[in-house]
Amino acid sequence: MGKRITIAVDAMGGDNAPEMVIEGIAKARTLYPNTKFLVYGDELRIKPLFDQFPDLKMCSEIIHTDDFVSSSMKPSQALRRGRKSSMGLAIQSVKDEVADVAISAGNTGALMALSKFMLRTMPGIDRPALISTLPTLRGESVMLDLGANVECDSNNLVQFAIMGAAYVRTVLGLSRPSVALLNVGTEELKGKDSIKAAADVLKESRHLPMNFVGFVEGSDIAMGDVDVVVTDGFTGNVALKTAEGTARLVTELMGRAFKSTFRTKMGYLLARPGLRSLKDHLDPNNHNGGVFLGLNGLVMKSHGGANASGYSSAVTSAIDMAENDLFRLIGEDLHEIAADEANARAT
Repeated sequence: MGKRITIAVDAMGGDNAPEMVIEGIAKARTLYPNTKFLVYGDELRIKPLFDQFPDLKMCSEIIHTDDFVSSSMKPSQALRRGRKSSMGLAIQSVKDEVADVAISAGNTGALMALSKFMLRTMPGIDRPALISTLPTLRGESVMLDLGANVECDSNNLVQFAIMGAAYVRTVLGLSRPSVALLNVGTEELKGKDSIKAAADVLKESRHLPMNFVGFVEGSDIAMGDVDVVVTDGFTGNVALKTAEGTARLVTELMGRAFKSTFRTKMGYLLARPGLRSLKDHLDPNNHNGGVFLGLNGLVMKSHGGANASGYSSAVTSAIDMAENDLFRLIGEDLHEIAADEANARAT
C-alpha cells in the first residue's frame, strides 16, 4: 500500500450497528493495517466495543454525534435533518478531504440523497450510479445502475459504462474489462433508441481501456462472459433482486431435497463440501458493497443486514478504490470519450 488511506465510517448505520460495524472494520484492518478509520456515532456505545480490538483502537478516532439516520427516514427528511448525523458527517469528511471514502450500511435512499447533495456530481457526469459485484460462473461481474436512476438516456448509459470499467480496473484488477449493455436481445436492431445510441458511441470510442462487446441478455448475466453490465436503475434493480431471490430459491430447494429421505440425507454428507462452496459463492456477504459512482468523492454502501465479514468485504473494496485512485481514472476516461466525440464532429 502507498499512501495511508482514511475511511470515514457511519457506525450507526445497519441492522446490527454499531457492533457489526466495529467488528467489520477490525477484520478489514488485519488485511490493511496501514488504514486509518474515522468512526462517527454515539461514543458511549462505540468506545466499549474498541476494547475488544486494541489494534483497531490505535488507528481509529471516534467522532461523537447523537444524531443518526433511521431506516425509515425519507430522503427529503435526511436532507433537512441528516447532515449532522453519523452518516452526514462521514460524507462531509470526504467532501473536506479528511477521508478518502465514506462507508455506511444505513438507509440507501438517505445515503444517496445526502451524498449527491453534499458532494455533487463530478465534471462530465450527469447522474451518479450505484454499482455492485455479482457472483457468476466465472467469478464476479459488476452491474450498474442498481437503482439510483429510474430512467436514463444514452449519455447516462455511456457514462455508466466508463465508470463501471474504471471500477473493475481498480477493484477486480482487470486492465481491459469487457463491457455490454443489458438489452432484450443481442442483435443490433433490438432495444430502445437510448440503448442503441449508447452502443454506437461506445463502439466508436477506441481509446477507452475497455472492450465493448455490444449487448447482453438477462439470462446471460450469471454466465460471467461480461465484466461490466450497464443498464438503467429500474431494470438493474429488478435484475439484482431477481438474481438474489433466485439464489435463495436454489439453496432452499436444495436444502429441502437433501432432507426429504434417509437416502438423500446420506447423499448430503458426501455432497456437503461442494454445497458449502456453492453457498459461499452465492452468499451476499461475500459480494457486499455498492458504490455511488460519479460524485466528487467516493461513498460505499454496505447491505444493511450484512454481518461483520460482509462489512469487512465492503471496507476492503473501499480501500482498493481509494488506493488505486478510482476518481482520477474516471476523470481520465471521460476526457478520452469527450476527445473522441469532438474528433467525430470535426470529421
